[in-house]
Amino acid sequence: MSNIDLDSYPRLVRGARLFWDNVRQQQFLLFPEGALVLNQTATDILKLCNGQHSVTNIVSTLSAKYSHPNIETDVFKLLNKIKQRGFLRL
Repeated sequence: MSNIDLDSYPRLVRGARLFWDNVRQQQFLLFPEGALVLNQTATDILKLCNGQHSVTNIVSTLSAKYSHPNIETDVFKLLNKIKQRGFLRL
């Protein structure tokens, strides 16, 4: 498996998708074996994981939206967790 770096163009694997639950008013990452509940930041990151945005672009987009000093670290942490679970490809 390759490592995630700033030049990677991540995307969700086939079978994994974002889903908004109107009843719970919550965003989920759905996959064949289950689902993960996502917070707003994770949702914003994963919406950009479509193979069209580099990690650099994702970090830049999130930096413009959130005033958080460690946004790059947070993006890498989430992407690595999702990749380790097998739901993200580069």
